[in-house]
Amino acid sequence: NKTTACTTQALAAWVLSFPPPAFPLCRAFITLDMADLDAAHPGRANKLGWHFLVLMSRQGKIRLSEFFSSYSEAEKRRIVRDITAEVLPRAPKMCNIIEKGEYKFVYRRYASLYFVAGVPQGMNELLVLEQIHLFVEALDGYFNSVCELDLVFSLHKSLMILFEMFIGGMLCESNKREVLKSIVEAEELVEEMTKPGEDTAAQLDDGLSYQEQFQLGRKPGRRGHAAGAGSGGGPR
Repeated sequence: NKTTACTTQALAAWVLSFPPPAFPLCRAFITLDMADLDAAHPGRANKLGWHFLVLMSRQGKIRLSEFFSSYSEAEKRRIVRDITAEVLPRAPKMCNIIEKGEYKFVYRRYASLYFVAGVPQGMNELLVLEQIHLFVEALDGYFNSVCELDLVFSLHKSLMILFEMFIGGMLCESNKREVLKSIVEAEELVEEMTKPGEDTAAQLDDGLSYQEQFQLGRKPGRRGHAAGAGSGGGPR
């Protein structure tokens, strides 16, 4: 009986040592008070998923950026500066996690690109690394061995894949086949609705910011007119 009691106490202590999950399964052991979370960080709507994702080259060029939480333009620029100053100079064998106050950087490097996710302090870093790798695999499956130029000239396709997998910074679709199937279906629907002579890619950039449209080689407000040759415009 003493052995059983000790084992039960050890199990309970082990369970309580983990951070609270998004949807508690056992309220007797773990409770999650959203009011306390909102009071701790009133300016952050996303407490359980990614705050942001930034794809940056070794030269410090941003190839993709998406902020799932509410940040001012000054805060976004500060985050980009922090990534440039603290992530890019790190050696390959150094830790992939950098704590930054209310959030932390979790990154992985693939060839010349750094995939940097900003996540809450209590989120499992190993889970974030697997989510980043899952996103890279989805990109690789769509572009057939993705490279940096694919992200430059097909930014809208990369964002479509990201939004198909993540909603509000939380992973909602982990099946790569379903993600790619949804993207292909959306492209086929656009092709069916596109009139002859129109730019098909221009119909897929709904919701892109001015900066993202400029990266695609288009002038905001003049849909369908590319600034350079090819589907995504010439390199800067």
